[in-house]
Amino acid sequence: MYDIGERLRAVPIDMADKPWREGGWTRKEIVGHLLDSAANNRQRFVRAAIDGSYAGPIYAQDAWVAMHGYAKLPWQTLLEWWDVEHEILASVVDHIPEARMDALCTVGDDAPVTLQFLIEDYITHQLWHLKQITAA
Repeated sequence: MYDIGERLRAVPIDMADKPWREGGWTRKEIVGHLLDSAANNRQRFVRAAIDGSYAGPIYAQDAWVAMHGYAKLPWQTLLEWWDVEHEILASVVDHIPEARMDALCTVGDDAPVTLQFLIEDYITHQLWHLKQITAA
């Protein structure tokens, strides 16, 4: 199986502006959402790794996607940004000391979870949205 980036690049460009379901985000907007998620999670991962814990706001996904105007950006640009953002995020994760994986992280009013859980949940989130992007 290829990696997420390869699967994103395999999506035909004529699908980029199509919503994955009626009333849903377009594939461009979903990739934009993944960019926002990466940016928000990078802050969480770094702060938890440095400080030993994290407490911060939720991510207002609809507002962020609208504010960035992802629907109007070129598909190729979004894919290039996705590659770079995830290369950075992978580097951050690679540099987290094992002892910090148990750092408690609180996002909004949610119950605290470990940094390890946040990282694993982020990957699950990426794969879930990949199914939407690649849906026929």
